[in-house]
Amino acid sequence: MTGTHGSIRLVEDRCTSCMICARECPVWCITVESHTEPDADQAGARRPRLHNVLDDFTIDWSVCMYCGICIDECPFDALEWAEGHVPAGPTPIALVHHRQELAPPTG
Repeated sequence: MTGTHGSIRLVEDRCTSCMICARECPVWCITVESHTEPDADQAGARRPRLHNVLDDFTIDWSVCMYCGICIDECPFDALEWAEGHVPAGPTPIALVHHRQELAPPTG
C-alpha cells in the first residue's frame, strides 16, 4: 500500500528476526524476541547452521510516530503499511500489540 500511513502490519513468514526495524526506530517502539534453532537441512554437519525463529514482535502504538522508517529499512519486506489506524485503547497497555494483532487477516 503506497502513500498511506495507516497502521503497520507484520508479514511474519518474511521476518528473519534481524532486529533492524527495532534498531532503526527513532522512538524504540518495536520489540523483537527470538531464539535460534539448527537448520534441519544441516543435521549431519560438523557445525550446523542456525536460523532465528521469531517468538514475539511487539509495537507500542502509544509511542509510535508512524514515520515508516521500520518499513523502509526492513530488507525482507516483513513490515508494510496496512489500512486503517490503531484505535485508542482504554489503557496505555492496550496500545501494545503483539504479532497476533499485527498479522494480516486470514481468510
